Amino acid sequence: MIEYQNMRVKKQIQLDKPIVMVGLMGAGKTSVGRALARCLGIPFVDSDKEIEKAAGCSVVDIFAMYGEKEFRRVEEKVIERLLETPPLVKVISTGEGAFITDSVREMVLKNTLTIWLKAGLELLVKRTNFRHTRPQLLNTDSRQILAQLIKERYDVYALADIMVETRDENIHKTLNKVLDAIERYNITKQGEQNNENQNN
Repeated sequence: MIEYQNMRVKKQIQLDKPIVMVGLMGAGKTSVGRALARCLGIPFVDSDKEIEKAAGCSVVDIFAMYGEKEFRRVEEKVIERLLETPPLVKVISTGEGAFITDSVREMVLKNTLTIWLKAGLELLVKRTNFRHTRPQLLNTDSRQILAQLIKERYDVYALADIMVETRDENIHKTLNKVLDAIERYNITKQGEQNNENQNN
């Protein structure tokens, strides 16, 4: 178990499993996940980067050459490997479709602390407008695609352990919201466990 205490933010967090960041493209999974890992003093891993290393080409190229089905198969294997590779306690940023895949979602809900970074349409459009690393947004109306993905996926993302609403704000503000949410989650879980022990 890793215990983190920072007097500046006045939070105490205990971790005994990986943290997995989920959400749509542009929500901040990578930037906030990296900042969270740095703050907690644990490793950060981007699953898309690991997929690119394993495949020897970009995510866009994988989609173009092999299709989404093959990408999802590789993605599941890579995430499974990341969960099994020491050190156990780390922050993993996942692609926007990973948590939507039933087998991946079941795996991370069982073995990790999942955090959904929820962002509104305007913010997602603003953050993804000039990026060329998103296969779903290439040569298309990004606003329309993102609106459709929000409609299709937000109910699934809501199954994550923790939801943090992110806005067009300083990354430190979002990071503090994530730290607060983890702290509250741990307190709630500890209370539930104490009640269960008393009832047994």
